[in-house]
Amino acid sequence: MQPIGTFVQRPVLPARLERLRDVAYNLRWSWDHDSRALFRRLDADLWERTRHNPLLLLGRADQSTLERAADDAGFLAHFDRVVASLDSYLQNPSTWFDRTTRSAADHRRVATPLVAYCSAEFGITESLSIFAGGLGVLAGDHLKSASDLGVPLVAVGLLYRQGYFRQQITAAGRQHEAYEANDISTWPLTLQRTTEGAPLTVGIDLPGRTVVVQLWRAIVGRVHLYLLDTDVPLNAAADRDITAQLYGGDIERRLQQEIVLGIGGVRALGALGIAPSVWHMNEGHAAFCALERVRQAMDAHALDFAAARELVAPGLVFTTHTPVPAGHDRFSPELLAPYFTDYAAKCGLAWCDFLALGREHPDDPSEPFTMTVLALRLAAWSNGVSRLHGAVSRAMWSGLWPGLPAGEAPIGHVTNGVHFPSWVSRDVAELYDRYLGPRWREEPADAHAWQRVAQLPAEELWRTHERGRERLVAFARQHLRTQLVRRAAAPAELAAADAVLDTEALTIGFARRFATYKRAALLFHDPDRLARLLSVPGRPVQIVFSGKAHPHDEPGKAVVAQVNAFAREARFRGRVLFLEDYDLDVARALTRGSDVWLNTPLRPNEASGTSGMKAAANGALNVSTSDGWWAEAIADARPDAPSIGWRITSATNAGDGDAGARDAEEADALYDLLEQEIIPCFYDRDAAGLPRAWIARVKSATAQLCHQFNAHRMVREYTQRFYVPGAAASAGRRGDDGAEARALAGWRERMRGAWSQVCIDAVETDAAPELPARTPIRVCALVSLGALTPADVRVELYLGRVDAAGDIIHPDATRLLPVTEAPDTASGSAVLFEASGVACAMSGLHGFTVRVQPEHRDAAAPLLTLPVRWAAPDALVRRGVTTLGGSRVPPPNAS
Repeated sequence: MQPIGTFVQRPVLPARLERLRDVAYNLRWSWDHDSRALFRRLDADLWERTRHNPLLLLGRADQSTLERAADDAGFLAHFDRVVASLDSYLQNPSTWFDRTTRSAADHRRVATPLVAYCSAEFGITESLSIFAGGLGVLAGDHLKSASDLGVPLVAVGLLYRQGYFRQQITAAGRQHEAYEANDISTWPLTLQRTTEGAPLTVGIDLPGRTVVVQLWRAIVGRVHLYLLDTDVPLNAAADRDITAQLYGGDIERRLQQEIVLGIGGVRALGALGIAPSVWHMNEGHAAFCALERVRQAMDAHALDFAAARELVAPGLVFTTHTPVPAGHDRFSPELLAPYFTDYAAKCGLAWCDFLALGREHPDDPSEPFTMTVLALRLAAWSNGVSRLHGAVSRAMWSGLWPGLPAGEAPIGHVTNGVHFPSWVSRDVAELYDRYLGPRWREEPADAHAWQRVAQLPAEELWRTHERGRERLVAFARQHLRTQLVRRAAAPAELAAADAVLDTEALTIGFARRFATYKRAALLFHDPDRLARLLSVPGRPVQIVFSGKAHPHDEPGKAVVAQVNAFAREARFRGRVLFLEDYDLDVARALTRGSDVWLNTPLRPNEASGTSGMKAAANGALNVSTSDGWWAEAIADARPDAPSIGWRITSATNAGDGDAGARDAEEADALYDLLEQEIIPCFYDRDAAGLPRAWIARVKSATAQLCHQFNAHRMVREYTQRFYVPGAAASAGRRGDDGAEARALAGWRERMRGAWSQVCIDAVETDAAPELPARTPIRVCALVSLGALTPADVRVELYLGRVDAAGDIIHPDATRLLPVTEAPDTASGSAVLFEASGVACAMSGLHGFTVRVQPEHRDAAAPLLTLPVRWAAPDALVRRGVTTLGGSRVPPPNAS
């Protein structure tokens, strides 16, 4: 029977506890240990049953429980402390951002950005089910650190009524996906309303109808997160389900979700009266927001698409998160046509030109429309999420910039980080507080804050970590028992669950998305050898797995089944465990209690990976292939300090395509590390029972890794490199009502028309075939520019070592400046460019060439969609003096 009306009943709080509501509605409690402890203190069992949802806890708690708390002096003192802490946090006038955006001379605040962070998922707390995995957790940590740092940021996402699936492992060890309808009335969300009290909505045009989207707000410290929801009675049933499931449904549902996220997100903030100067697209799911920003700029400033594109580009930031091709959304032209034909017309674009925005090869009619390509074409700032991933992304998408070496594609990197207050256990946090002081919390990106790690008493550090392992074992036993009860396991199995794992054994953690490239089953490549390693008398080893495979990833689900099958074998039972339904709660337990954090991705498929950073902050040591963030960490490790962990040696046959041989070689390398280094180091104890060498490694890892791989450093880097300069450039272009953007668009059009006339006629150098190191050389180039001027181009000497294949490696680009205009050539006006005093410090074979690229001083990014002009091999002449163009040109400063 359907109700004829509904209402939401809120918990009735005693007057003395009324501000518990404020604490519950601000998700700062998700990373504040004291706030979480307050709710646990109210009713510990109910706190666990409600999946750590304080609003649900308050609604389900007996009124007598609340009344007793209001009369409990100890609880009230704790309550007052939490409320005071929240107020102090929100009212702090001196955040990092506040301090760094004031003029040192007069202390007046300079113009600052308002950043909109757009993402398909946000992992803030397990009780807010709007995330699937690492991408969402990274987004959640980004918001938390932005809040801590005081960065003026709002966020936009989708409200998934059923969230991501709950994973259930069947008796046969297979993954089963169960979607649960969430009761969002118990979530800490507020429906946004108009001044008349009606829900605030925006409309999104889909084929043949307009979909109504309503807005919910979550408060994340100082940051507001707006979630878009299509479950509105005015919509048809199918449209109400657009935002039902995260990554659920078919490819068309994915397209609809990304239209709501990108286009709807821009319109939603506009309806709220929020006008961000910078939009940060977290992965390609959000790329349509760039398109909508251009369309709105066209309307607001009476611009054509090209000029509006120039206007908004400086305020667009794009972060790509995966080097795996399947991770980039691609839509066929046939699927897009009903959704975007009219939209393209409103943008003044022919259909082929619209599709070209999302194609690597714009003239290929069979190529799908790729969201990553759309974002890369429209955003002035693009980055990968680790140093290695930046390089991989530049190679992966280099075709978008014809003629440019892959290493110079305009995709940088900002290495991911994790929000320490969310991930460091309370025990470890208190240890850091005692010996490091408050700076590890307030300024975790400051290396000096971690220098005192060496002074941590070894015994206290070790006992603290042992408590984390004990808590992990207790958590795992309870979690396993819950799994078994759900599937009606036999009493013997339930009893056995209470004895799995050993609180003193070396514990290896492996928890992440079960994509095949992450190779969760690599440890079982030689199960006999692994069984022997786990059961050496006096040196036991145990492994705890957790992770979900995407619902449509059958190979990934097969890996889940494979790991569970091994865990049930007699030789591994009790030593190998798989915990179902990986979420933030499971992740915290594992990263806080593991001794070793294992990561085995197939290089270079791991963009970053952040779980190992969380484990390291809690005193675990990483063992990983050299991929993602770990490649960076290992490369930068100090050679004069104890090792920060272990690198699994990459296979020598990595490039021959034999995946089985590569797995075998890297599995053997992992077994060797465990057998010869990791297990002995862990169990080598002194008279006090302390593994001194292991503890030295933990201290070294903490000191070297924590200041770099944290979300505060990450958000500061985004702010300083992208947000602030992007906002400044955007403000400059808006200030003249788009005149600068029109001029820049006109320049680009002129360049496209004239670029075919540009060529390098000749290159001359005084460099002899052999010369001593550091000898300065002089290079001149005669460049035909046609209708262009020297101010339109950048001419560069491209110089570097030459490898065995004859290619220039590790090049330096030195600008050649115009010297004089030479007589006309057949191709038009020719200009002489020169660089002198260029020297190479290293000996060996060097090579050089000259190139020409478009350049405009006001462009947020170079016009790299035009092919770079390179000197032809026969253009070089060697002479002692410059005679290019038929006339002698004196050297600089000659009398």
